[in-house]
Amino acid sequence: MTTSSLPTGWHEPTTAVASSSEPVGWRNAARLHPTVLVGALHPVPAGTAEHPVVPPEPATVPEPVSRETSVDGATAQGPEHAPSTSPLADELVDRARRRQALAGSSVGKPAQPRVLTISNQKGGVGKTTTTVNVAAALAQFGLRVLVIDIDPQGNASTALGIPHHAEVPSVYDVVVEDQELAGVLQECPDIPGLWCAPATIDLAGAELELVSLVARESRLKRAIEHYQEHPGAPGVFDFILIDCPPSLGLLTVNAFVAAREVFIPIQCEYYALEGLSQLLKNIELIRAHLNPELHVSTILLTMYDARTRLSAQVADEVRNHFTDQVLKSTIPRSVRISEAPSHGQTVLTYDPSSSGALSYAEAAKELAARSTTIAE
Repeated sequence: MTTSSLPTGWHEPTTAVASSSEPVGWRNAARLHPTVLVGALHPVPAGTAEHPVVPPEPATVPEPVSRETSVDGATAQGPEHAPSTSPLADELVDRARRRQALAGSSVGKPAQPRVLTISNQKGGVGKTTTTVNVAAALAQFGLRVLVIDIDPQGNASTALGIPHHAEVPSVYDVVVEDQELAGVLQECPDIPGLWCAPATIDLAGAELELVSLVARESRLKRAIEHYQEHPGAPGVFDFILIDCPPSLGLLTVNAFVAAREVFIPIQCEYYALEGLSQLLKNIELIRAHLNPELHVSTILLTMYDARTRLSAQVADEVRNHFTDQVLKSTIPRSVRISEAPSHGQTVLTYDPSSSGALSYAEAAKELAARSTTIAE
């Protein structure tokens, strides 16, 4: 019997014609290149010229994904991930420059208290977020600021860390029960100089109760004027920002009648433009019948994403139609801005170095700088 020349453990493949009993692997092997078959039958030890030993590549750790989109579309990560020539490095340098500029700046107090209603009849445009963050930024600049929350959801009160359960004195007691505004004010625990008149669930029924009351459209205005004539412990405020619900009910009408200025946050999306046209029509109705001094003084572009053409188109459209009202500052999409209210904070205290916090601070500075023009 002839001895096989194959190494131990190897067996000569059968040469029979392929049949149903033929191993499947050999049918596939017939399609392989001859050199592959030779290598399979006569393996070459690793480390030879034909099969050099290749050291394993070092494991790579994926970089953390940023949760924030900056104004110019760059992602926000730590400086350790930023090569000196990358867009991210430029973004970090730009943030440092913006922080330095804000730290060395100051704003003057308005000649008279400015009362602004922050409104947009389209929900989800950053109305309440803009109210609390602009208010916080103004207070950090050394101004005395009051936020009046007349939205029954009470989101502004939550974001400022103000208790607003059913037993807490609130705006409901002011507009329905004729109580003084000074009796419902609470100071924000994180930001000195920032006060809030909270909203409670009682406001949900205020729309119906106001219908039968005398001077139902001007009750909030009377309360604010009385406070300005006889200020309570917090003193006279430089800015009063009224956060109202998106619907045009009696609470919103009270906000329009009480204010001289309208501050409109606009989301950089197409549907936001449709809501803006309806809001402007309602403002004209209020001017014609209830408050002739009411006017749109400020428009702020929110949720701006420089990576999308849509944001740029909406921004250009708004700026072309409202050249004097639109602030130069824009608010980027930012997870930090969205996270802050769940911690009972504004983004300026939750993450002061984030692009969202810097953008709101810049917007507040720009708003305060317009006080002279508005007063004239």
